[in-house]
Amino acid sequence: MKMNKTVKKLDNNVIKALTEVCEEAKSSIQGFAWLTHTANYANFPASLLVTCVFSTEDALQDAKLYGHDTTLIKLIHSTLLNTGILLKQPKHNVTFDTDEAGAEQRLL
Repeated sequence: MKMNKTVKKLDNNVIKALTEVCEEAKSSIQGFAWLTHTANYANFPASLLVTCVFSTEDALQDAKLYGHDTTLIKLIHSTLLNTGILLKQPKHNVTFDTDEAGAEQRLL
């Protein structure tokens, strides 16, 4: 799908905000590795899905135990809001995964 100028600018703003979140999370949340996103810009921002990836399943479980999953959701929400993007239900826009799970999928 070819992006028009408006969608391209919106996507660039999302990428910029999420890069900021990623750098902050890597330095403050143990085991956090990276994040990625997908979106259907015809149904944005409801369609935005941010996946936060942890290095291992243990790291993800520890993050959830210490509330870092909630911290990440709040950080994503506030950083996007600062760029003018309002997520009505941020918990529905953020998922969590691990590099281990991705490696297992690639082996199948």
